[in-house]
Amino acid sequence: MKRTQLYMDESLFQLLTLVSLEKKTTISDLVRKAIEKVYGRRAHGKDRVKLLQAAFGIWQHRKDLPDTDTYVRALRKDTRSTRLGI
Repeated sequence: MKRTQLYMDESLFQLLTLVSLEKKTTISDLVRKAIEKVYGRRAHGKDRVKLLQAAFGIWQHRKDLPDTDTYVRALRKDTRSTRLGI
């Protein structure tokens, strides 16, 4: 688990304090649960597949990017050149 620090106004802090006392839990736990509820863990199971399917092809009509083959070949060429000291 990672530790972080949040800044909030006094009224929000008071609200969280009251709710934590009512539910007999910590403010940290309330914040974690609220974040989970709003943002969820999007990388699980069917949700992950749905997200991947929704993202498939989203850049296909971009004009500012080279085609995939050109891009990959350029990356490989740069890597080989660097490795060989060219």
